This record gives sequence, C-alpha cells and structure tokens, in this order.
Amino acid sequence: MGESKMVHSPPVTYASMLSLLTLCPPFVILLWYTMIHADGSICQTGGYLRQHGLQGFLNIWPMPTAIAWKIIACYAAFEAALQLFLPGKRVEGPISPAGNRPIYKANGVAAYLVTLITYVSLWWFGIFNPSVVYDHLGEIFSALIFGSFIFCIFLYIKGMELYPRIGKNFDIKVFTNCRFGMISWGVLPLTYCIKQYEENGRVADSMLVNTILMLVYVTKFFWWEDGYWNTMDIAHDRAGFYICWGCLVWVPSVYTSPGMYLVNHPVNLGTQLAIYILVAGILCIYINYDCDRQRQEFRRTNGKCLVWGKAPSKIQASYTTATGETKMSLLLTSGWWGICRHFHYVPEILAAFFWTVPALFNHFLPYFYVVFLTILLFDRAKRDDDRCRSKYRKYWKLYCEKVPYRIVPGIY
Repeated sequence: MGESKMVHSPPVTYASMLSLLTLCPPFVILLWYTMIHADGSICQTGGYLRQHGLQGFLNIWPMPTAIAWKIIACYAAFEAALQLFLPGKRVEGPISPAGNRPIYKANGVAAYLVTLITYVSLWWFGIFNPSVVYDHLGEIFSALIFGSFIFCIFLYIKGMELYPRIGKNFDIKVFTNCRFGMISWGVLPLTYCIKQYEENGRVADSMLVNTILMLVYVTKFFWWEDGYWNTMDIAHDRAGFYICWGCLVWVPSVYTSPGMYLVNHPVNLGTQLAIYILVAGILCIYINYDCDRQRQEFRRTNGKCLVWGKAPSKIQASYTTATGETKMSLLLTSGWWGICRHFHYVPEILAAFFWTVPALFNHFLPYFYVVFLTILLFDRAKRDDDRCRSKYRKYWKLYCEKVPYRIVPGIY
C-alpha cells in the first residue's frame, strides 16, 4: 500500500529537518528533568545549565537502560498484538493521489480499553507496579528518542510512503499515531496518579481532574478513530520524522507533561472549583467531538442530513485528481462549520487549557503543551486551507466568502 508520489505533503527542507533533529530530543529531556528534578522551574534548570554548560546537560541526560527497553518492548508488542488480532469493522480510507485506497480494521476502542484495564489490573493484583514506569521515565524517553530515530531512518529507506505497511495488514501509521502514541497518552496519566497515590497515600483533586479530562479526550479520539484516518495526518502527510517520531516520543512526553508536573506538586482545588474545571473541560471535548461528528454525518449521507435541526448549507465543488479524473465534493457551510473553517480547534485548545489549569500558575512549563498545541493547530489550519485552495480553486474562494474566518470568529 506504499506511495511513491505524494503531491499534498508539506515541504520539508533540510534546514527545517535539521532544526527538528537538533532541538526536539534535548527539549524532551529538559522537560522531563525540569518537571521531576527542578521543581518545574525553567529558571532553576537554566541556572544549572549556565553554571555547568554542555557537560551539565550531558550529566542530566539519562542513558537508556535494560528496564527501559524492556518496558517499551512489552508495551509495543502488546499494542501491536491488539492491533492485529482484536476484531473490528472494516473501514476504507480516502483514495490516495496514486489511486490506492487503504483498508483499516477499526478496533481502537477495544485496544484502548483492554490496555487500560490490563494496566490497572496488573497494579491492583500486584503483578506490576506502574510506579516503575515513572521512576524510569527519563530512561524510557531517552530510549524512545534513539529507537524512534532508527525507526524513522527505516521509514526513509523504505520510501517515505503515505500508507506504509509491514506485510498486508500491519499499518505503521495506525500503530505509531494511534496505538503507541495515543494509548500512551491514556496510560501515562494513570501512571502519574498511581505514583502520587503511592507517595502520598491519596490522589489530589487536581490530579484527578487532569487525568479524567485526558482520559475522556483520548476516549473521544478512539471513538472517532475511523474519522481520524481521513485527516491530514493520515491521508496527506507521509510517514517520517514529523509524524512518526512525534507520535512515538513527543506525544508521550510533552502531551502528558501537566500530569508529570502534578505528581510532585499536588494542588487542592476544592470540590467546587474541581467540578467547574471538569465540567468546562468535558464540554469543550464534547464540542470538539460534535464538530467532527457533524462533518462525518454530512459526508456519510452526502449532505442528506440535518445540521442543528435543519437542512445543511453547502457548496458543491468539483476537483481534478492527480490522474486527471474529475470528481465532486460537498463543502459544509452551516452548523459548527459555518462559524469558522476550523472552529473545532478552539474547543480542543480550551480542553488542553482546562486539564492543565489544575496546576495553577506557579510555573509556565506545565502550559507548554497548550502553547505548542495552539501553534500546531494554527499551522495545520493554514496548511489545510492551502491544500483545499489548490484542490478546489474557485469553489474554495466561494467557500471562504461564506465562511470568512479560519479559526476564531471575528478575529482570525
């Protein structure tokens, strides 16, 4: 199912690739070190590095250990087995520019639930203590950094394909993005909860709010996973450093970092404030989900559905494929999609804020993910607009006249 031609991928220059290779791995280690060993203080870590220089940085970089590799290997093998052997409905992905249509097995919800239940059960029955994961977190991140580089080199040699697979059934993007990356986003918050419980004899309400919101968000992702297979990540971006290294390393380390901070910095929010934050976060996650659901239902019914209780407003757009074939698409211009072209990014960013705000505002670093996500989604919105403009041409111009704002109503 590999693709040698990909016309919609974002341009990757040697300079941009070099900057990613140079900056991302050290940042992951510095994030871990600051959260766990420097009280979450960027100033404290910066002071240490100014005093000790490069040697100081090398001293804090944890080398991969046998136990780190063993944890990663067991987790990866478990997720790969679930991906291959759990039952799931057959789902067809979007046709690629070269004319291939990938076939997926939608068993993400089952894989996610089996993983969480197994993980908690191992702890509950005393078979494996998740605190070990937290205690060796730096070594695990270090091993992931090196191991994922090797994996990305393998993908580069294989051809930087759009839909890379091992054999006929094992889809690499589904494994890296969904099974390894996204499920780790559910596993690590539970790890942080268990570690705080074992250290303090209780789990602070701040940690509970953070963990519940993250678990709800990841559950929403897997409930909607077959819709994710139609997004830019899967259908337009080739498998390489940006996608695969990001999901194997950046997601487990950066995306879960607010919980990593809360382990040693429990905050007592009080029942009322905790409930307010929790409800606000769940509402944002629901709106984000409903945006995607609305568009999926519109596409599934070819526009023959109700959007907010009435017939949807739409634009019928034609486009030409890479093979010269003319096809038609419907562009939704009502409901959530009539507010902004990418309004669903607003509740996603707000949800990230609400699962971070239990850390309060003593340090900036717990909010790094919120800042990063905002930049990521604004860039993704621009790239998606550029791709659609190139694809639909005059119809996209008409669409932008009907829905003039990209993300924030009345502002951008």
